[in-house]
Amino acid sequence: MNTPDHPAHPAPALTHVCDLQVELDPIRELGHGRAGQRRIIPIIGGRVEGPKLSGRLLNLGADWQTIWESGVAELDTRYAMETHDGAVIEIINYGYRHGPPEVLARLMAGEAVPADQYYMRTQARLETGDPRYEWVNRTVFIGSGSRQARGVVVSLFAVE
Repeated sequence: MNTPDHPAHPAPALTHVCDLQVELDPIRELGHGRAGQRRIIPIIGGRVEGPKLSGRLLNLGADWQTIWESGVAELDTRYAMETHDGAVIEIINYGYRHGPPEVLARLMAGEAVPADQYYMRTQARLETGDPRYEWVNRTVFIGSGSRQARGVVVSLFAVE
């Protein structure tokens, strides 16, 4: 409600936290499930680089994808990072990738497609028991990503 007694709240700002350079194993097709084509894409490592978080992605986790009949990819990932100073942080990242059919076909063929030609956005939840990084437990993160030939890059931003 935007009235003199209830003014609109300002739009939240975004602060760049890190870039996740995710290395993937080959896709494992499950076949057609209840909601669409199901696939598991193992996450086997990668790098974390940024102003607030840096380190490496651990060789564990996966993206449990569903490709809807419309071509939208529902992304549902769970994996973990180890920071440069030894903290372990869980990452749960959920989102969507979609675009024109010809662009998605190029992505599926392994071509390098500029990220501005399709939509890949996520909402991420990070969690750790390490007190040095306790702030991730109470911060909302969003991601902007792109599919690469052998991986994914996701830039994570804190919603301020």
